[in-house]
Amino acid sequence: MVRPLLRRVLPRTLLARNIALLIVLVMLTQVCSLGVLLHYVQRPRVDRAAAVFATYVTTLDNLLAATPPGARSALTPRLDARAQLPPEATDKPPPSLAHAYRNYQRDMFLDSLRAHLPADMPARWQTEGGERLWIRLHAPADAPQAPYWIALPIPEDAQGNGLEVAIFLSLGLGALAALAGYAIQLHLNEPLQELARAARRVSAGEAPAPLPTDGPTEIAAVSSAFNQMTHALQEADATRALMLAGISHDIRTPLTKLRLSMAMAMPHGSDSSFVIAAESYLDQIETILQQFMDYAGSGEREAPLPGDLNALIERLAGDFAGLGHEFELSLAPLPALPYRPISMMRLLMNLMQNAIVYGGSGLAVRSWAAAGTVTVAVGDRGKGLSAQELEQLKAPFQRGRNARAHSGGTGLGLSIVERIARLHGGSLQFHPREGGGLEVWVVLPVAAG
Repeated sequence: MVRPLLRRVLPRTLLARNIALLIVLVMLTQVCSLGVLLHYVQRPRVDRAAAVFATYVTTLDNLLAATPPGARSALTPRLDARAQLPPEATDKPPPSLAHAYRNYQRDMFLDSLRAHLPADMPARWQTEGGERLWIRLHAPADAPQAPYWIALPIPEDAQGNGLEVAIFLSLGLGALAALAGYAIQLHLNEPLQELARAARRVSAGEAPAPLPTDGPTEIAAVSSAFNQMTHALQEADATRALMLAGISHDIRTPLTKLRLSMAMAMPHGSDSSFVIAAESYLDQIETILQQFMDYAGSGEREAPLPGDLNALIERLAGDFAGLGHEFELSLAPLPALPYRPISMMRLLMNLMQNAIVYGGSGLAVRSWAAAGTVTVAVGDRGKGLSAQELEQLKAPFQRGRNARAHSGGTGLGLSIVERIARLHGGSLQFHPREGGGLEVWVVLPVAAG
């Protein structure tokens, strides 16, 4: 239960998590430091200041009580002694969010002062018209009905000005630490973003440049391991291409010799049904071999060139029309799209050939552009398949139930299409066609390469 709650509360990115953690740690450190400072440093200072101030007030009270009446009459105006407390004086300073700590320290000072003074000597705080502390002294023996209220300056230790500045400075240092952490995390994120971009290029079949390994040790180790991986993949790809080329040559050579041998071995005028059947099987073998070669190649080494995708569709549709298969075209204007010409032609030919073989009727090709993408949809009126079956057709060697009656295939057609679409940064999608049948969508980004 705690873990799902943390997933919802924590930010999604590593940068935001580290910044949040840094801010929390800085604030926790500041709160702990402030608590230690208030309890073990500032409170004893305020208590000592209140005790000294109480001693001063008590001494002044005793001095006035011992002063002769004539001298007292001349002294009290100089002390601004008053018989009545001014209305501006209150039990405690008024609350203020901007001066919360100063008010807290003054309250602490007043509480400590009242603890050191006699109970019949109250203290009041005046903030309006100047900050002063009013203390009521005892009434003289010769005038018991006239107690004095004396205004005294507030001790520096009760002000809290210096510590308030220190708190704001500490908060500023905390914000500076958070900004420094943000800058450091951005510096660390840069090689991680380069690694992510390189990984996407590898997944698209490209060969990215080696990543720099001159950063922090941990990032450098990851970059070095990634460079080793891409180098191993490139070597494996080169080995695969060499092996496939060898297989293609070694298999096609004896197939060609077999055709010639059968043609030469059959007497002139004999029944050629056997030769026709054998050549049909040989054609199937060559078709399967070519599909394997197409799946293994998929055009990684072919450079993308800007071109008109609609022109390629129209040319292929014309070729199929010459073979007796008419495609209804609905082509919207498309932006210039960089694509690999041979690979894209192979993609469209596979989709159109599948529509002919497995759909049979209602052959159509549509194209349109929207939201930075170009979509080509090849449709037919064949029997539809379930979503699960359609997704399975993307995997190599998978064939739908509508392909069971057709021989000569390997189940690689849609796998080749998906690999080529991914090579161009796009995707392969299946959609039911309005009025029945199926449409296969190839969605390509306009900035594809």
